[in-house]
Amino acid sequence: MPDQYDEDLFDKTKMTFGEHLEELRRSLIKSVAALVLGTLVGLIFAQRLVIFIQTPLEAALVDYYKDQGEEQYLQELKQRKVSGESVPANLKAAARRYGERELVRENRLISRLELQAALDQEPDAQSAPDGATDTDLPLPTLTDLIPITLYYRLSKEDDPRLNTIALNMQEPFLVWLKAALVLGIVIASPFVFFFIWEFVAAGLYPHERRYVHIFLPFSLGLFLFGAGLAFFVVFQFVLHFLLAFYGWMGINPAPRITEWVNFVLVLPVGFGIGFQLPLVMLFLERIGILSVKTYRQHWRIAVLIISVLSMLLTPADWQSMIFMFISLTILYSGGILLCMFMPRRQTSFGDTLE
Repeated sequence: MPDQYDEDLFDKTKMTFGEHLEELRRSLIKSVAALVLGTLVGLIFAQRLVIFIQTPLEAALVDYYKDQGEEQYLQELKQRKVSGESVPANLKAAARRYGERELVRENRLISRLELQAALDQEPDAQSAPDGATDTDLPLPTLTDLIPITLYYRLSKEDDPRLNTIALNMQEPFLVWLKAALVLGIVIASPFVFFFIWEFVAAGLYPHERRYVHIFLPFSLGLFLFGAGLAFFVVFQFVLHFLLAFYGWMGINPAPRITEWVNFVLVLPVGFGIGFQLPLVMLFLERIGILSVKTYRQHWRIAVLIISVLSMLLTPADWQSMIFMFISLTILYSGGILLCMFMPRRQTSFGDTLE
């Protein structure tokens, strides 16, 4: 009878090296097939994705040009007050109609014929030369150009400055393909994770598979939360910080769609990776490399490492670095609590499984 306890309790779960390779081959084939199918579906919705990921940029550009328009409006009023000039009626009408922050001013050369037609259509939105009205204008001609100031409301339809640009003929097509590939990866990721889990689970003991069941959804949730925080919150601060330099330098932004798509992918992925910190801490504690006591005693070193990670995983602006630094510091405290309160599995003999 005692000899039966010499048998490996997990002998039935063991696989040969060749069986592991075959399991890996099947997992890779199924993962690639899922990525291909996901990308094909992504081709249908890629255009909507490209439009969607431009929303933070468009909102930041709208705020930038609103601030610029309001500053120009107030500056013009101040200059006219100093010089003793009266404010043109068309400027007052446009300010009442659109509001100071919605008002956009543009200087343009236009023929008198076009000006006459514009005044007939929207007399409040268009501006004749200072001190002139439509009745004072000479008879319109096709070749006579005069300088005028246009006032209109800031909107994507009316203002091309709010749109991204492409510099190469093939650029929109490549952006569409890249968006389809990214969308395909997102669609296929649950299936790919499942196939990878199948391969990993085949090489684990039954008591070890329990941790994978806990870690996998927890890791995915942290990644999605970090990426969502970066896209919906951090982007606004980053863009306002970067656009402030355009105003300071007197340069109007002309965002390129390829560069913006690449930028959109970097920051959320960096936040998603950084948010895996509690799981990394729990893993290191469970395998015995670090302990809760070590995490507590060396928190200063941890803060230094978090600072370096925040610098490496974010663009070169202090807002996103501060956001990631604060988030990872909170997650570091959460990792300590996770190590303390997440129960260890007990065997039937009363031993603790690491």
